[in-house]
Amino acid sequence: MPSGSDTTEEAVSDTSPDGPVPHAGTGSTAEPARPGRARRLAALIRREALRTGLAAVSGIALGLAFPPYDLWPLSVVAVAALSLLTRGRTARQGAWTGFAFGLPFFLILLKWLHVVGWDAVFGLSVAEALFLTLLGAALAVTSRLPGGPLWAACLWVAEEWARDRLPFGGFPWGRLAFANTGSPFTPLAALGGAPLVTFAVALAGALLAVCAAALWQLRGNGSLRRAVPALEAFGLAAAVTLAGAVVPVPTKADDTADIAVVQGNVQQPGMDFLGRPMMITDNHATATEKLAADVKAGRARKPDLVIWPENSSDLDPYKYPQAYDRIDEAVKAIGVPVLVGALIDHPSKKGYVFNEGIVWDPKKGPGASYTKQHPVPFGEYVPFREQLSKIITRFQRVPRDFYPGDHTGVLHVGPARLGDVICFEVAYDQIVHDTVDAGARALVIQTNNATYGRSGQPEQQLAMSKLRAVEHGRAVVTAATSGISAVVAPDGKITHRIPEFTQGVVSARIPLRDETTLADRVGAAPEWALAIVGLLSCAVAVVAGRRGRTKDEKGQQ
Repeated sequence: MPSGSDTTEEAVSDTSPDGPVPHAGTGSTAEPARPGRARRLAALIRREALRTGLAAVSGIALGLAFPPYDLWPLSVVAVAALSLLTRGRTARQGAWTGFAFGLPFFLILLKWLHVVGWDAVFGLSVAEALFLTLLGAALAVTSRLPGGPLWAACLWVAEEWARDRLPFGGFPWGRLAFANTGSPFTPLAALGGAPLVTFAVALAGALLAVCAAALWQLRGNGSLRRAVPALEAFGLAAAVTLAGAVVPVPTKADDTADIAVVQGNVQQPGMDFLGRPMMITDNHATATEKLAADVKAGRARKPDLVIWPENSSDLDPYKYPQAYDRIDEAVKAIGVPVLVGALIDHPSKKGYVFNEGIVWDPKKGPGASYTKQHPVPFGEYVPFREQLSKIITRFQRVPRDFYPGDHTGVLHVGPARLGDVICFEVAYDQIVHDTVDAGARALVIQTNNATYGRSGQPEQQLAMSKLRAVEHGRAVVTAATSGISAVVAPDGKITHRIPEFTQGVVSARIPLRDETTLADRVGAAPEWALAIVGLLSCAVAVVAGRRGRTKDEKGQQ
């Protein structure tokens, strides 16, 4: 693929390869004839059609790198393709290429949102693609700087830094790191978390782009000496890809706990998964009582604690006695503490609820709890509700807003000090980091993915649990109402798993660890440093470009 801009002088001047183009009315004072706007637009479309098509195909390839497809090498190939397609281009051209790359990527990645509506898929994909539009422009202007692959990798981190935070607290889905939770890059998470994994993937891809560009320049005039830059770039890309092999991933347990994860199941997938009141609560209580019977009969080992998923009680147990009593019966039957998920009415703000994990003791009843800190905008609360609900009536299906919690989810559940993280919070670096920093010896992801069952979304979320296990050196237990419930070891390997829409119980012995990883100790510092370097590279490229144009103008005078 040739490098450099395909905006030629013929497109912006009055010359052609055969010489000057004569103007109509030469010798008169008439203005030169200009092509109409439609003709200019048609010419632009023809000129950019191939590059736009290649960008779209590359975006689709990146989408296939993520679960449920799990073709992680495509993440490196897609990064390389975007680097090539923006190489030597103007900022405006790079921005269009970035958008053409980003829109199909997010359409593939977020198609699980179609259960809400395809308009939701398209709207969110467009919003997220705007961040890749800025990335495309930045890649274009920095591609002329020495050390281009390094700046490109930093810019990928900067793009994810912004997208993870803006707007309304951000939406981290689609980070390069989340496509590489079972690849050679994964162990790097123990050093610098998800941002370092993204950096390494992007650096390897950008180096492959340099290799491809160097090989293209050799066509028809190749020699061993001229092939050296291509070989160097390929060697560096391979080294970056394999660097994770030398990173130690600590897994030694300081203690252990026997746990049981209950997946009670729901009536049906989709927006109306709840079914009749008390059904989901009863499903989880019944499965727990079956486990208690197996323990009593000697068919199963008694756990130290039991974990129910998010929304495992479909009624507020503090408000509805039938829910309280049913949970209490099941907890007393198993005879150990149970972490229960429930929506609790806010005590003073009407129309608001807490999404909580509650430690339910067989003797003392409900005790300590964790409230989800990061509710999902437009899913668990509606920003500008009064105005938007009049325009988009679908928001009326979110009748109450979730009220955010203000502290981490470290809870003593039986003998274990667990860090509770609820559903989408697993995607946010800071929430998980703060939970481990507060003393969690293992992590629990309470989630309810019934709305998006069999859509690929549960697999994408489970992949995040795998990365968090390596990043923090902790076992991660995912408890889901309808699946996928699983146990992930500190090295990121799934040891136990219950399929979707199956009632079942997972019994496992998990390691409890006190040692922290380097990623825990450095926190967000690597992400900030890499993002700032990326932004500074853009500033340097802009200044260098202006100086270059000034010199050209002086030389023409």
